[in-house]
Amino acid sequence: MRWFAFIAIAIVLAGGSAPAQTQTENPPVSTTNEAQTPTKEADGKTWSFYASAYTYIVPDSQNFVQPTIMADRGWLHLEARYNYENLRTGSVWLGYNFSVGDKLALEFTPMIGCVVGDTAGIAPGYRLTLSYWKLELASEGEYVFDARDSTASFFYNWSELSISPVDWFRVGPAIQRTKLYQSDFDVQRGVLVGFTYKRVDFTTYVFNPEASRPTVILAVGVSF
Repeated sequence: MRWFAFIAIAIVLAGGSAPAQTQTENPPVSTTNEAQTPTKEADGKTWSFYASAYTYIVPDSQNFVQPTIMADRGWLHLEARYNYENLRTGSVWLGYNFSVGDKLALEFTPMIGCVVGDTAGIAPGYRLTLSYWKLELASEGEYVFDARDSTASFFYNWSELSISPVDWFRVGPAIQRTKLYQSDFDVQRGVLVGFTYKRVDFTTYVFNPEASRPTVILAVGVSF
């Protein structure tokens, strides 16, 4: 178990080594955040849904809410986001679900998205979850090819590693590289604390905790 935890932590930290994004006046959103995925039905014949809303409390910047809704049926993954790639920007996604393993379980969804609004373009992306015992590594990322200005294209990544001592509680580190809002930090590192009640998840993220005014994200998600 120890070597797995070391490898998982290394994967999370590696997410922060991707090329830096260029900051803009109207920065985009992250996410996400939230590297949560809807439950997939084993028979592939039933739809499952997951909806989330992330409230960003950002120092010296505009606070905002970032909603996402996902739908899965077998291999098919559909997704819609708002305020993710940028403020006043929406995106729709089509993906293919893969899963393998039992004790060490991998779920991977490569996706392609169309982005419209203050930022417009095409974005290949992914969602990934790797779980073992009480540990889970979740990551999501995309590269936005800006259709209006190629120099404004950027890479975004959100990754988190959590341990769940009990089914209803999780805690761990998180990392993101975002163009969503102005920040003195190229790569933002933080911590998460999450609770689950029935089909509802509540998670609090604190990024840049060493700063005098850290960024706080309050997330709620529900599966149905």
